[in-house]
Amino acid sequence: MADSILEAFYLFLTFQNIAIVFVGVLIGTIIGAIPGMTTPMGVALALPFTFTMQPVTGILLLLGIYKGGLYGGSITAILIKAPGTPAASCTVMDGYPLTQKGEARKALDMALYASCFADLISNLSLILFAGVLAGFALKFGPPEFFTLIVFSLTIIAGVSGEHLTKGIISAGMGLLFATIGLDMVYGTNRFVFDNWQLMGGLSFIPVLIGLFALPEIIRYFSQKVSDQIKPVKMSGMGATFADFKRSFKSILRGSFIGVVLGTIPGIGGAPAAFLSYSEAKRNSKNPDNFGKGELEGVAAAEAGNNGVAGATMIPLLALGVPGDVITAVILGAFMIHGLRPGPVMFVENLTMIYALFIGIMLSSAYLFMIGKFSIRAISRISEVPNRILYPVVIVFCLFGTFAINNSAFDVLVMLLMGCVGYLMLIFKIPAPPFLIAFILGPLLEDNFRQSMILSEGSFSILLRSGICWFFWALTVLSIFLLIKSRKKNIPLNG
Repeated sequence: MADSILEAFYLFLTFQNIAIVFVGVLIGTIIGAIPGMTTPMGVALALPFTFTMQPVTGILLLLGIYKGGLYGGSITAILIKAPGTPAASCTVMDGYPLTQKGEARKALDMALYASCFADLISNLSLILFAGVLAGFALKFGPPEFFTLIVFSLTIIAGVSGEHLTKGIISAGMGLLFATIGLDMVYGTNRFVFDNWQLMGGLSFIPVLIGLFALPEIIRYFSQKVSDQIKPVKMSGMGATFADFKRSFKSILRGSFIGVVLGTIPGIGGAPAAFLSYSEAKRNSKNPDNFGKGELEGVAAAEAGNNGVAGATMIPLLALGVPGDVITAVILGAFMIHGLRPGPVMFVENLTMIYALFIGIMLSSAYLFMIGKFSIRAISRISEVPNRILYPVVIVFCLFGTFAINNSAFDVLVMLLMGCVGYLMLIFKIPAPPFLIAFILGPLLEDNFRQSMILSEGSFSILLRSGICWFFWALTVLSIFLLIKSRKKNIPLNG
């Protein structure tokens, strides 16, 4: 292990890697601070630029954007009541009232401190537990992986929208689109409609960019909504150590809530933020202050949100299952570079994993530096009019999609997926289940068919081990709890 860690330092310690983590966190913070831009959109747009980079460098860029975007979403949530991420909608509840009281700087500082602390806890959890889980996952065969993916899809479909039915529809569409192309077992064409360019299936990048970048742009220009934002001054004094100390219990509690929920595929930051916030309010000496400008509320929300960041990488690296939509994009980056996250990766590419761990820890330090010294400048970015911003984003979409294979067909796929994403937006069908199901679909099919080949067509192989029984039980339990919560009208995603 010592030799692998030493080799990881040699692999990571290049100027390019050290700089790219900083650039990624900075870009993510800026994207998070722009109303209408989302972290998945930013990671999706950056993905094509990683093709020519070394695998470690490219993945660290995406991870940096992920980390920065989680914090950046709180900036607009606090200043202009426009959360940059779904999880930041919890930060609005006390962050914006603090701005109205003239304490915007204090709220932003507390959001930064809570974010950095929770991010550090989450990163340490990733380093400590990913290898352990990967060792356990070496016992998995095709039936075990199949039941794991079924459970993951159940969770993803349930927590990614207001209605369980719409989440299932979205995941089903993703699975359907994943079947397009050549059947690798029998060599037959599926849903290619006599178009040879579809024989390889739909490319991941055009689907990703079309699904997440274009729908918001189409909606903005179709509604012709004014995008003028009133400037907000950075008023008040910053948060003190005493403020941090007073909120420390809520920050620590929220960090571990984020870690626990982050390890469950599909949960994401929003449920963690709201659960952390509700626990802080329940344990507070002044619960009536929450929602009226309570600094501890900001701290709890951001701790729960950022506690998810590193933890979502645990199922990705250990099992090859993305924890949320952003890690699904990062999974795509691994696959583009010829790497397959999972237990075998800890055997074949342990040095690279340790190098990623080093970069992830460095990202926490960069997040603090950028948030502390650049917050005033970054907060002004929220005033960029969307009529100027979105045409630039469209250019990046077209360039990034075409650059993959120098193919105009990929651009057409992106545009069509943008229309599909826009219709999903209108009908409030969540996009994350679609994308994650699109990625997991081939794995689901391959493991199922391998299981059937091993058992000569007997479904009993799907119950052959305690691991299979465990995931089937979790699947049934998750469906039961989701249906029960919908009947009680309990929002799982905030």
